[in-house]
Amino acid sequence: MNNQLNSLSPLDGRYAQSVAVLAPYFSELALIKFRVQVEVEYFITISLEIKIKEVPPFSIDLQKKLRSIYQNFSEADGEAVKLIEKTTNHDVKAVEYFLKEKISKLPCAKYSEFIHFALTSEDINNLSFSLMLKCGLENVILKEIEKIIHALQVLVKQNKNVGLLALTHGQPATPTTLGKELAVFASRLQYNLKNLKALKLEGKLNGATGNYAAIQIAYPEIDWIGFGKKFISSLGLKPNLLTTQIESHESTALAFDYLAQINNTVKNLDQDMWLYISRGIFILQKKEGEVGSSTMPHKVNPINFENSEGNLGMANSILRFMSDKLTVSRLQRDLTDSTVMRNQGVGLAYSLIAYKNTLTGLNKIKPNLEKINAELEDHWEVLAEAIQVVLRKVGYPKPYEKLKELTRGQAMNKKSIQDFIASLDIPKAEKQKLLKLTPSTYIGLSSKLTTLI
Repeated sequence: MNNQLNSLSPLDGRYAQSVAVLAPYFSELALIKFRVQVEVEYFITISLEIKIKEVPPFSIDLQKKLRSIYQNFSEADGEAVKLIEKTTNHDVKAVEYFLKEKISKLPCAKYSEFIHFALTSEDINNLSFSLMLKCGLENVILKEIEKIIHALQVLVKQNKNVGLLALTHGQPATPTTLGKELAVFASRLQYNLKNLKALKLEGKLNGATGNYAAIQIAYPEIDWIGFGKKFISSLGLKPNLLTTQIESHESTALAFDYLAQINNTVKNLDQDMWLYISRGIFILQKKEGEVGSSTMPHKVNPINFENSEGNLGMANSILRFMSDKLTVSRLQRDLTDSTVMRNQGVGLAYSLIAYKNTLTGLNKIKPNLEKINAELEDHWEVLAEAIQVVLRKVGYPKPYEKLKELTRGQAMNKKSIQDFIASLDIPKAEKQKLLKLTPSTYIGLSSKLTTLI
């Protein structure tokens, strides 16, 4: 059986190769591995708590052996856990039993009841899901976003002085530069990426209803709040100390919101690039062997930007739903968040497909300078703004109304604009300044603004 042809989801079929890099962080095997990691690290930390006399401190050598369980976690190990789960019908308990079996020949075997000691499943799950998201973002998603920003920065530098007819409301407006318009997208992505990078994902380790009840009964002399803070921080997460049975997911929801906002910016970029290509501002470079249309041989379509836009829609429908849902739970616990959290990798996978397509699209384009210059030359009326502002400066009566009468809805050219300027009774220096102005030079500080990214 061809797995790709028979896959229910395109993520496991058509796009499997594109998103395979996320599997080490969001697959079922990855989830089990992260659970094992949290359980092992907790077991080690329990041993190092001097007030727990029943468990001696594990030696450095023993700690290394325990950590090797998750560091060398294999598919066979994952299958062993799933086999246990068939009996327990409980995924976290299956991990606990797996670990007890795994350490059966180690010196710490006699202390195996301190694996998952006084914890609820959610203590393990919330930390595991946060670690999955943290690692998936840092090792894959953020790097792909940075590639888009870099590609934009290259295009900005190359085109910072290329004058471009701007369109507001789809109508000719004050010119800009191609580089400056792309710099806007780079700046937006940098802003949201900075927010996402600065976000610390949270975790909790406080028992069945978030009150440290069982563990406090067992060892009342230990500062369990401080213990939890130290342990969670050791995993690279931010301690959330005040929760119900479940971690409140506020930081996770924020991560999805930041990512969705990045996706909206990329989607906006995709749409603008599509429009620039449609206008002829950018030319898509041909790739040998590719077909643009099944019936129109001449076509080179902006398929990468279209593909990206569609997948960003899929991504955000999942990310926004998860952000809305995860922060809402009944009383101290319900299971609705559990099944939803398993899908965080899906939202990131659709995002990744989109980023790769946007990047491919950006690497295919080149500016059509002939078209860009011709478009500017066809729209001398855009100088009306500059002329009326100078007229205001020198006290000319009703300058806005005068330019409106001359240019609104009218096709203007170089001669008609310069004839009008020549007829004005204004200081010579101001008149000469306006006569030298062209649509391609009326770009304000566009070129300078590109240096801000």
